[in-house]
Amino acid sequence: MKNKTKGIGLLSGGLDSLLAVKVLQEQDIDIIGVTFTTPFFGSEPGIRICPTTGITLHVTDIGEKHLKMLRNPVYGYGSQMNPCIDCHALMIREAGRLMESEGADFIFTGEVLGQRPMSQRRDSLRSVENLAGYPGRVLRPLSAKLLTPTIAEVQGLIDREKLLDIQGRSRKRQVALAGHYAIRDYPQPGGGCMLTNEGFAARLKELFRSYPEASLREVKAIKWGRYFRLPAGNVCLIGRNQSDNEKLELLATSDDLMARARDYPGPVGLLLSPSLVGEDLDLAARLVAAYSDAPSEAMVEVEWEHEGKSGIVVARRTARDDFRQYLV
Repeated sequence: MKNKTKGIGLLSGGLDSLLAVKVLQEQDIDIIGVTFTTPFFGSEPGIRICPTTGITLHVTDIGEKHLKMLRNPVYGYGSQMNPCIDCHALMIREAGRLMESEGADFIFTGEVLGQRPMSQRRDSLRSVENLAGYPGRVLRPLSAKLLTPTIAEVQGLIDREKLLDIQGRSRKRQVALAGHYAIRDYPQPGGGCMLTNEGFAARLKELFRSYPEASLREVKAIKWGRYFRLPAGNVCLIGRNQSDNEKLELLATSDDLMARARDYPGPVGLLLSPSLVGEDLDLAARLVAAYSDAPSEAMVEVEWEHEGKSGIVVARRTARDDFRQYLV
């Protein structure tokens, strides 16, 4: 007796990936979902919609692999620091390994032909499969009739006639399908990846210039607070609120320099693994004072800790605009 056809689906958390699951479930295909987490996007959207599908979901952290790929993507970047083709290939490669370990027959995604200008063209979709090492094994159920048949279709494991031919940026057919499947609560299309954000992309580029071997810890740290590049080349992060302060404190190690105003509420200042602390320490103290609640021109005692040592720098509370030249 033939075993049921089994597919591994990339569950991004968007409506398209949810619809791809529903379309294949109509063919009584056994489906396992996988969603990924990195410092730039999380698994929460995939986890959130998974109960709607009734499938088992694997959550996979690809942060280290993603960071390695991000430094030198084969297909380059999009409008910011987003290496969309290489990123999709990485996720397909990881899904392919799950496919092999689970004895599944194919991988599928919710991608729609022509929906995104860089990563969802015909040539881009082929490039993703080839770079991932799984040519012909990736099914896009929502656009399958417009694409070359996959191996699973050719082998008769999937009925191609029951797949769809959606293309372009319009969402009308997806919205209609959501109604057909009685899906009422679904996320609206949006960015989701921090690498497409112009401000964050600028900070990341600057981080790689300052610390070419920056680890995931440093990459996570620049998500929080204001980013300043100091004259000696050190990176100083200044918390914007209590939440930023708490996150920076959690990420800090003894290699970092932490600074706080002694007698006034205010931000945490974090110098990431500073190589030189003399001139930059004085400037970091002035930044902490400037963003504290100290009155203008007050002399602020700023406490610092670094590699088991501690001390106090007295800094005048001056205008924040004085530091714009260092802000990234």
